[in-house]
Amino acid sequence: MDAVALAEAYAYEEVADWLWTGELRPGVRFTAPPLPLSAARAAAAALPAGSSPLDRMRVAVVAAGAADPLRFDLTRDAVLGCARGLIPTLVDALPLAGGADRGDPAGHAGRGHGGDAGHVARRPDALAPGDAGRAAHALSAGDAERIARQADPLAADALDASGAGAVARRAAHALPAGDTGHVARRPDALAAGGGAGSIAWRLWARLTAREADPASLRVLDTALALLIDHDLAISTLAVRVAASGRAHPYAAVSAGLGALDGPLHGQASALAHRMLRDVLDQGGAGPVVAAHLRAGQRVPGLGHHLYRGEDPRARLLFARLADVPAAADALAAARDTVATAARHSPLHATVDLALAVLSVASGMPAEAGEAVFAVGRTAGWVAHALEEYGEVGLRMRPSSTYDGPPAPQPLPRPGTSPG
Repeated sequence: MDAVALAEAYAYEEVADWLWTGELRPGVRFTAPPLPLSAARAAAAALPAGSSPLDRMRVAVVAAGAADPLRFDLTRDAVLGCARGLIPTLVDALPLAGGADRGDPAGHAGRGHGGDAGHVARRPDALAPGDAGRAAHALSAGDAERIARQADPLAADALDASGAGAVARRAAHALPAGDTGHVARRPDALAAGGGAGSIAWRLWARLTAREADPASLRVLDTALALLIDHDLAISTLAVRVAASGRAHPYAAVSAGLGALDGPLHGQASALAHRMLRDVLDQGGAGPVVAAHLRAGQRVPGLGHHLYRGEDPRARLLFARLADVPAAADALAAARDTVATAARHSPLHATVDLALAVLSVASGMPAEAGEAVFAVGRTAGWVAHALEEYGEVGLRMRPSSTYDGPPAPQPLPRPGTSPG
């Protein structure tokens, strides 16, 4: 299966669900279950100001897992249900860009049972760290329904207005295909991915305060689909190792998020973002490329060890970015950078450079690309974990061969060093 053609034809959720099940469900939507989402938001909000989206996602997945008593059920249906709730939880746990209020859109809130639960129903993002566990056990059915409606206030008007009970049911599971007509009522809904209520639509509002246009949302949705899986990257290997030990899906995804947090993997797009900003500020790529080379550094976003030519994911994203008027300057800066750096040796753009064009053009922070990477790749991590759960346990546990001094050796004494 051509992964690029798949991302070009279908939306992120459609590709993810097809990868997990082998069945294509047009218009499928994933929705965060209310209690894990409340715990995730509380944990993410407790981090210091200025924490990156990836920082917040790492604590959000741990908190969401702690609030899910079924996390240790590794049967296929249970893992799929977890995945369909976890991905939107990672997104919805992030604060809205620009500090927009996530409180009750109607300006009122019901009272809950158990003290803290009422507070959860009023503002699911405003829990103190210790409140999350109490909220998971103290909610009445009405409180849970209110939290479900508030799980993504941006998409509140995109849900079926058939009553709070229906909202609560949709919060616990991915929206069935028949519900997508309700989800796509907003004028910015797209025919092919990125419509209202989609992961791309919700993630956009967490990464930039700018209004989303259909072409930009399409780029973001395509990026998410392109990033679902890519060979056996170090983060994917980390997920498989965790799943080999029968870690539950939240823990396996947590292992992937940890491995992703490095300059040679998930943070590559942030380096490319800052470089593009420098190119735009200086009016050309020449001085910026020279500065990187003088410092003995590679030019960010150029050259992928898996490809001799251009990263095919970047090729598709650049083609779709060309349809975004606001991306013209950043796209020109990226092309200038490639042309300048590749004058003496063949260098080609990677997907990280394409993500940087999107983040620069959309007014997103430098760390936005790694957030897109993490959300998109989570679907692939789940697929790898599902495969690994079907294998013999601990098969990813290698054996070591000792090549040190032969035994026996005397016990160490204070003030001495080995050898």
